[in-house]
Amino acid sequence: MRAARLISLVLLLQARETMTAAELARELEVSERTVYRDVLALSAAGVPVYADHGRGGGYRLVAGYRTRLTGLSRAEAEALFLSGLPGPAAEMGLADVVATARLKVLAALPAGLRDASTRAGQRFHLDVPGWFADADTPPLLAALADAVWRDETVELRYRRGRDREVTRTVLPYGLVLKGGVWYLVGRVGADHRTYRVDRVVAVEPTGEPFARDEDFDLPGFWAARANEFAASLLADHVTVRLTPDGLRALRYAAEPLAARAAREAAGEPDERGRVVTRLPVESMEVAYGVLLRLGPDAEVLDPPELRARLADAATRMAALYRG
Repeated sequence: MRAARLISLVLLLQARETMTAAELARELEVSERTVYRDVLALSAAGVPVYADHGRGGGYRLVAGYRTRLTGLSRAEAEALFLSGLPGPAAEMGLADVVATARLKVLAALPAGLRDASTRAGQRFHLDVPGWFADADTPPLLAALADAVWRDETVELRYRRGRDREVTRTVLPYGLVLKGGVWYLVGRVGADHRTYRVDRVVAVEPTGEPFARDEDFDLPGFWAARANEFAASLLADHVTVRLTPDGLRALRYAAEPLAARAAREAAGEPDERGRVVTRLPVESMEVAYGVLLRLGPDAEVLDPPELRARLADAATRMAALYRG
């Protein structure tokens, strides 16, 4: 741990030329007293670091000194591709590796380009979890990420339902972050399956490496599986008449796949601009909630039971507001 911190300290001074003890302590997440001790240790090891005293002073390296520690390790090179995702990288236990790789890249850049990272960070930020959603890190995510990196078979205990648990021998192919939820894609036998990481109860590495299928396309697999899953949920449908405003608002009220299907199935507009279409839904209960959001811009034509339920809701709402 200390060796990595000393390397980071040298790389910081090489990238930024002069830094105060307080700035170094903040970057390295240690106390200023620790920074003083680390600087003494570097000096004793022959690294030409010295202090400029007075206003505008700080620690710096002797002019022209360049460390040869900027070569990336395999882990750092791989983790560098996650440097734009600091939150997810930290959740997978890769924060330190990504930070070191980033410092090495900064140290190797010409002086005129060393502000590139700061400029990008000031202008762009990725906030992965959706609104009003829990963003707790699954406790076993780091262990699964480690197995994914090392292509190591694991024994997985997984929760299905409230009281049922299953155990599987899984070849962990990859991790996917969707809407703030982590998923593991793994091979079980000849099939690739998907597991929610927050439902994983236990992970036991077997110590056995597996030969990865190099033709496996994780993004392609996920896109296909996600579409299949969404389509499987839309097992029912309703027939509705939508105003132009209702057709536009459908994308915000219904599932994206359902809204797209309804727009594609819409007939020709009548004299008032209304269209009749078929809206796929998960259930009549879900349809009731979706169509309530659209209010008077949606009229249910079929099934009659749903039409009667919405008519009753409209009557009760009118009475409530008249009062």
